[in-house]
Amino acid sequence: MSKVTHYPELTLLGDETIYLHKGDEFTDPGIIAMEGENEIPYTTTISGDFQGGNTIDTSVVDIYHVTYSAVNQDGFSGSISRTVIVYEDSDLTTSISGLYISKVVRNGAQNPQYFNMKYVLVWKNDDGTYQMSDGIGGYYSIGRSYGVGYAAGPVIITANDISTNNYEPIPSFGVGAFGGVAEMTDLNANPSTNTLSFTTNWDAGYTFVATMTKVTP
Repeated sequence: MSKVTHYPELTLLGDETIYLHKGDEFTDPGIIAMEGENEIPYTTTISGDFQGGNTIDTSVVDIYHVTYSAVNQDGFSGSISRTVIVYEDSDLTTSISGLYISKVVRNGAQNPQYFNMKYVLVWKNDDGTYQMSDGIGGYYSIGRSYGVGYAAGPVIITANDISTNNYEPIPSFGVGAFGGVAEMTDLNANPSTNTLSFTTNWDAGYTFVATMTKVTP
């Protein structure tokens, strides 16, 4: 005997990536899950890359991954996902928060693989400090596609005076799963070019020079 099974076919409703300014309202467009000609139920799971949320909280800046899953009557499963990015914006005069596209030069080497890397986040913490999602500008996590486990941090920045680029980054931080000790120097916000730049020295023998351009989707 033979049997026909219809694997779940999932169709994303709405955009694959949704951008929300901090505090915006979010309504999940959801998906359509079909088994043959029949619509079937699905489940939704959410994870935030940097602040650990399992729901989309638009008061919390993060890159959220929304995964939709469905199972057919024979136990075969399928899934599809979207990304929801909650970000803060700023003028780089009174705040350095923002959504940034990053370019990183490591040990002086220019490589297009590490240009236009999307995205590095900077947000303001409740205590007035700032936090950056990757203290080497996404070189490994984005440029090499190793994932968020290879983002350098946490990077906490005290802004004594943004207008004069007077900052105190945390004395040291690790480089994701690689570990080690990294230090950020020369942090500079330039409102005329909409850029945030810095240098990070890692004790593994690498120096990263990052130029990040703030964007508003």
